Amino acid sequence: MRFVKYPCGIICLIITYIMVIYAYYVVMRWIILQTMQANIWAPLHVVSFNTVVFLLAMSHLKAELSDPGCVPLPANRLDFSDMHTVGKSTGNGNSSNEWTVCTRCETYRPPRAHHCRICKRCIRRMDHHCPWINNCVGERNQKYFLQFLVYVGVQAIYSACLVLGSLINPCEGCNSENIEGQTRLLHCVILLIESALFGLFVLAIMVDQMHAILYDETAIEQAQQKGSHRPNRRKFYLLADVFGRGHPACWLLPCTSFNSSSSALRYYDTPLLSHEV
Repeated sequence: MRFVKYPCGIICLIITYIMVIYAYYVVMRWIILQTMQANIWAPLHVVSFNTVVFLLAMSHLKAELSDPGCVPLPANRLDFSDMHTVGKSTGNGNSSNEWTVCTRCETYRPPRAHHCRICKRCIRRMDHHCPWINNCVGERNQKYFLQFLVYVGVQAIYSACLVLGSLINPCEGCNSENIEGQTRLLHCVILLIESALFGLFVLAIMVDQMHAILYDETAIEQAQQKGSHRPNRRKFYLLADVFGRGHPACWLLPCTSFNSSSSALRYYDTPLLSHEV
């Protein structure tokens, strides 16, 4: 478990928690309990919305507190008098396949690892440092970061649908003329704006992350114009490198282990999936 003491990241964490809690408060207090008291679907919405919020919180905490893939620091200082790149290239001229030296961490770092000035560590397969999780997005927590984006998007769409449904088909006791009705309407409008803004925001980041995974090129590698790291690798295997070697049905569960299990290995040994271009 780790926590980065970065003021901007801590502020973004607080904003994220406030927005999620506010959406939860409006949906439960002013929509479900206020407008669906006699609705048979109310218990289902309570269970479904709580499940989405729980998975959102779990994936966010995992992305925030997990090790993104920090390169271990050496026990002794390196001798930089003979600093050089180590390792052999794969023959395609891509320098991302070679080990390099980080003068700030004073250690050798593996291919595709980069130094984060905020975390003050080299991160394996670092994509970027995200203030919304106050952590780097790297080899070991990119799965949780994507899960967080998915559940924020689901919560935004779910909240917007419930709000619009309550406005289109208001309950018999809902009256916008009194103070309570006006308060509910104000909360609904604010939640709609929040859902639209956050929904579009996470959608843009999600598209960028999926592009980085499917084309095997992190944001840093895109900026450096290095090209795809493994251009011939199947898209399914690129996704499995991030989400784990378990069954794809478990890819959206933030409690699944990063390491492969024996059953997962058997699943990947099937003739259809074991073939790689």
